[in-house]
Amino acid sequence: MSTTEQPNELVSDLNDVIAEMAARLVEVPGVRAVALGGSRARGTHTPESDWDLGLYYRGEVDTAALAALAEEFAGKPVEVNGPGSWGSWVNGGAWLFVDGVQVDWLLRDLDRVERVWADCREGRIEVGTQAGHPLGFWSPAYPGEVALCRVLADPSGELTALRTATEEYPRALRRALADAAWEADFLVDMARKSAKRGDALHVSLCLSRAYGVLAQSLHAHHGTWCLNEKGALPAAAALPDTPRDFADRVASTLRALDAAALDDASRLVAEVRAVLKEA
Repeated sequence: MSTTEQPNELVSDLNDVIAEMAARLVEVPGVRAVALGGSRARGTHTPESDWDLGLYYRGEVDTAALAALAEEFAGKPVEVNGPGSWGSWVNGGAWLFVDGVQVDWLLRDLDRVERVWADCREGRIEVGTQAGHPLGFWSPAYPGEVALCRVLADPSGELTALRTATEEYPRALRRALADAAWEADFLVDMARKSAKRGDALHVSLCLSRAYGVLAQSLHAHHGTWCLNEKGALPAAAALPDTPRDFADRVASTLRALDAAALDDASRLVAEVRAVLKEA
């Protein structure tokens, strides 16, 4: 299926360079589809926002061909990092500047994305260590990226079919992520012990992860995708039934890191868990 044959994909607002780039990328051996992600896909971008392109591949991807294409668009050599170069979840890619605008190429193994989607439908999740993701890379981000993307080029229709499938948030995943909120309680208890020893680093890490877990759980409760930590707190605070002043209370406890802050953190966790039990 070509880009022009996708009636549900809005591509009219993409500039010609990005459209041409997507069409050329799917000609690279291994690349099966290209999708626009990030704020530009969701319509929340500003004129200064980067362009995030997901390069979905199967098997081996020809990084030399990608580098040659990147140099053609950027007008100078561009380093392309192959699968595994950036970690186990964010596979690799490249950063380009085209006409003064940053364009990020992010490699995604389509076989793995499909396996993760199958796990998510059964309520199985993973959280992996990944550079750039201080609270870990949560596996549901893979199908979430697909669900929220705009498919730009997909000759075989594989990514388009997967995007259609991910439009329905799996109930098993919703339940699994809501249940995961137990860890937030545990983390606050750990932070309370470390606060008595003056261990500010451990306290802050525990609370940060606790709130990251709650953000994931709240999004899942409403069947909405939470892709990473950036913007997760205000987005969770804006969801229906989220405790009042959620974002402000989180920020307050992260600034204080004292006994009173931990008491409020404990109350906040309890309030969120009460919401989640209503599912």
